[in-house]
Amino acid sequence: MPKITHEKPYDGFEAKLKRLGMEPLMDELRAILTGFELRLLEEVDSNGGAAVRKLIDTRFTRAEGWTKKTTGGVDWTKCKQINGTRVCIGVEVQVSGRSDLVAVDILHLSQAVKRGELDVGVIVVPDDRLAPFLTDRCPSLRQTARHVDEWRVDDFPLALIGFEHDGPGPRLEKQSKAATGSPKEKRAPRSRRAAQLPHPPDESDA
Repeated sequence: MPKITHEKPYDGFEAKLKRLGMEPLMDELRAILTGFELRLLEEVDSNGGAAVRKLIDTRFTRAEGWTKKTTGGVDWTKCKQINGTRVCIGVEVQVSGRSDLVAVDILHLSQAVKRGELDVGVIVVPDDRLAPFLTDRCPSLRQTARHVDEWRVDDFPLALIGFEHDGPGPRLEKQSKAATGSPKEKRAPRSRRAAQLPHPPDESDA
C-alpha cells in the first residue's frame, strides 16, 4: 500500500479537527490514500501522473459520501453530522498538473472556507521520492510546501500531505496528447497561464 510520509498542518488545522470532532474524516482520507497498491517504474519522468490520479479518484468514488467537482472548485469534499453540527473537509489532489497550480488549489480551498462551505482543507501531492518518477511537471512535496508558504494569502486551517508508492513495478502509461480533450481544455501559452494565476500578496500590503 502507498504510505503517507509527511503531514504538515497550518493555522490551527489540528486544533480545529479536534474541536469539531473531525478526526474520523481525516482518518478516512488517510485510508483512501493508502488502501490500494501503487507500483511504478522507478525511473525519472517515466510514469503518467494522470494514471496515479485515476487510482486515487477511484478510491474516493468507492468511499461513501465523497463528492467530486470536476472544474472550478475543490476536487473532493465530504460533510458529516458530528455532535449535531455539520462539518466539512475539502481535498485537492495534485499529482498530474504543474506545481504552480497549487496556487489555484489554495484559492479554491480558501474561498470555500470563507463561504462557510468547508471547515478545513487538505492538499495531497507525491512526496520527494515519488515525484521524480512521474511526469517532469508533477509537483513534489518540497515544491508544494514552498508554494503554500508563498501563496497562502488568506490564512485558514490547511494540511499538506505527501505520499509515497509501494515500490518498483510496471510503467504507468502517460496520457497521450490526443487524449487531452477538446481545444478548450488545451493549455494556454506560458505567458497567458502565468497571467491567470493569482499573485502572492505584496509585502507592502501587510
